[in-house]
Amino acid sequence: MCQVGLGCHRLAWFLHLEGYKVSVVLPNKSKHYLKSLGFKSKTDKIDTKGLATMAVQQSLSVWSPLSPQIYELRQLTRHYQQLQESRVAFQNQLHAHLFGRQKNELVTTHLQSLISSLEQQLKTTVKAIEDCLKKDPVLWEKVQSINSIKGLGIISIATVIAETDGFHLFKNLSQVVCYSGYDVIENQSGTHRGKTRISKKGNKRIRRILFMPAFCVVKLQVYPFLELYERVYDRTRTKMKAYTAVQRKLLILIYTLWKKNEPFRYSTALTVVSGDDGSDALFP
Repeated sequence: MCQVGLGCHRLAWFLHLEGYKVSVVLPNKSKHYLKSLGFKSKTDKIDTKGLATMAVQQSLSVWSPLSPQIYELRQLTRHYQQLQESRVAFQNQLHAHLFGRQKNELVTTHLQSLISSLEQQLKTTVKAIEDCLKKDPVLWEKVQSINSIKGLGIISIATVIAETDGFHLFKNLSQVVCYSGYDVIENQSGTHRGKTRISKKGNKRIRRILFMPAFCVVKLQVYPFLELYERVYDRTRTKMKAYTAVQRKLLILIYTLWKKNEPFRYSTALTVVSGDDGSDALFP
């Protein structure tokens, strides 16, 4: 058993290739477990003993590596995100430079050249992502089914699939929601009613990529997401809470369509949203 961290996946890959059964756990989970055993100090000896005890007492799931195609897809989608962030950074620098007190033509030319180069690389990366998806006809068919949702693009779908390993290790919706950081944290005791929020202790890349699609499905008035947005907004009077609820439902619908391997239909989406709304618990 090893903790998620620097070099963990390389170690997991090595042990897996050597024929060992490997379990990967989050650092905060092992940390709280060691505290529950009464360990106050932190040394290699204590950590080793605690992790060994945890592996013996708990039924930990066995780690399995990503398939080569999903691994390639994850590399491409993360590279696309890095290119986007770099382009935005250079665009902000160019804007600040152009509206500064004094402009330098060399700086302007270099920034414009960098932005142009990044935009070209983004187009190439999008093409590579589509080619990677098309390598597997079954995978491409599922992506096309999910892409029938108006306002949800190929890049968003590919990112969710890559970050979840095609939902390979998930058995239900709750696990998917928790993995993505959309699970609800409540704070109440007796008469005290604290703030209810999402945990954000999950894969931030999924939350990031679903940010714009949530805006798009509401702007394009895609039902039942528009109904969900209006219902949460009327109750909370906070737009971002309503958009967060839409993001969560988009993720749930992607998971449902992926498992059922069927295109988007209003009746299916309505069943998913109505049957697992969670907005009352998320935004009381």
